[in-house]
Amino acid sequence: MATKKAKSKGPVNNTIAQNKKARFEYHINETFEAGLALSGWEVKSMRAGKAQLTDTYILVRNGEAWLLGSHITPLNTASTHELADPTRTRKLLLHKKEIAKIFSVTQDKGHTCVPLKLYWKRNKVKCELALVTGKKLHDKRATEKDRDWTRQKGRIMREHNRA
Repeated sequence: MATKKAKSKGPVNNTIAQNKKARFEYHINETFEAGLALSGWEVKSMRAGKAQLTDTYILVRNGEAWLLGSHITPLNTASTHELADPTRTRKLLLHKKEIAKIFSVTQDKGHTCVPLKLYWKRNKVKCELALVTGKKLHDKRATEKDRDWTRQKGRIMREHNRA
């Protein structure tokens, strides 16, 4: 009689790449989850953690959403038979209503759409994107001040717990 192997319920880090700069530069208004149309070498490179989202943005053109500026470094072993372009434009897979909403909001001045992170969902690569507005300089300072205070609080609590 065959026995089933129990799956571990522990925390699994399924994040491939994050756009940390986006959370500092923008106020996040609404988030979406989109699939990515990728070729085989890109998926293998993402499994190896070779993806970056810095200076990446979303463009809606002809009723389709596109991811521009993302960089996926090709592996030497995975892309031997194919010419690999690390910064090619990749199609985002969204519903028509979501694309229409993103398009209408990004037409307003000061609004844009940026990717926040790439992650695995089962065996698919997903992209979390957000409709955002730019922060002013004083907002960025406040964000940095809050982050520093949180870090300082953690230090104080650790010192207090040791004593």
